[in-house]
Amino acid sequence: MRRREFLAIVGVAATWPLAVRAQQSAVPRVGYVFVGAKGSGEASGAGLRQGLADKGYVLGQNLILEERYADGDIDKVPALIDDLLALKVNLLVTVGTSASLLARRATSTVPIVIASGDPVGAGLVASLSRPGGNVTGVSLLASDYSAKWLGLLKELLPNLHRVAVLSNPDNPSIVKEVEQMRAAARALGIDLTAFSAKRLDIEDSFTAISNGGYESLVVTTDPFLEPYTGRIIALASERRLPVIYPFSVAVEQGGLMSYSADLFVMWRRAASYVDRILKGERPGDLPIEQPTAVSLKINLKTAKALGLDVPPALIVAADEVIE
Repeated sequence: MRRREFLAIVGVAATWPLAVRAQQSAVPRVGYVFVGAKGSGEASGAGLRQGLADKGYVLGQNLILEERYADGDIDKVPALIDDLLALKVNLLVTVGTSASLLARRATSTVPIVIASGDPVGAGLVASLSRPGGNVTGVSLLASDYSAKWLGLLKELLPNLHRVAVLSNPDNPSIVKEVEQMRAAARALGIDLTAFSAKRLDIEDSFTAISNGGYESLVVTTDPFLEPYTGRIIALASERRLPVIYPFSVAVEQGGLMSYSADLFVMWRRAASYVDRILKGERPGDLPIEQPTAVSLKINLKTAKALGLDVPPALIVAADEVIE
């Protein structure tokens, strides 16, 4: 071997450990994609940030959180994901089944922490106990408890016959939620009609619901609706429409009733996945976490404004009552 070639090899060998150490010491960069808009109603992002703080991360110092919002337009999500992948993020965090499916199609190597109503049914993971691949996270299992929404409305409104539901037919988990509700509606003798929950359709959907004589409304768990909860509450109030929500924060904002897992708590716990993956664990080996508690919340002030008498049994069953 010639002396020049030998020195070149020695030079590479000497600098390689330095490069590795520099890469290991670099501040990790996490991409966060939310199909909705950034706002005070976004419990998912708030929970994630709190969970990261719990693990000792200080944003901008020992972790960079690159946040991207699609403002309710799912067609924007692929470009947002591509942008984050171009930044060489160490990990992607995606809220909702639709965004998570797009992320998984975009990369099979970058770890993805998700929240999905039904990650197995949507084909995001092989199983809850052993996801496999580059995806893990939390499952809301919303379709398992969405059927109870109608039962709670029927308990509140015994003569209930016509119910509207705000849903997004492009979201596989939401489609399953509506299927479960249709089965429950048949058993309860309720006529259930779905209306578009897409951002540009919400106002028109409310007009159609109001003009159609529907007696109540169910809001599904599509994540982009979360920041629009305040607007939905206002529209429901104007039309004196009883509504049950999938976001517990809705009741605190003046919504009538919610039955759901706490998204803030779920994402606070999901931050542990980010931490473990950044520390070297494989996402496919980390079991999908499911909610340990689903809570019923009722706002009696809103019920009174709607002229509703909440049955004592329903109040007793509630985990939280706002008076």
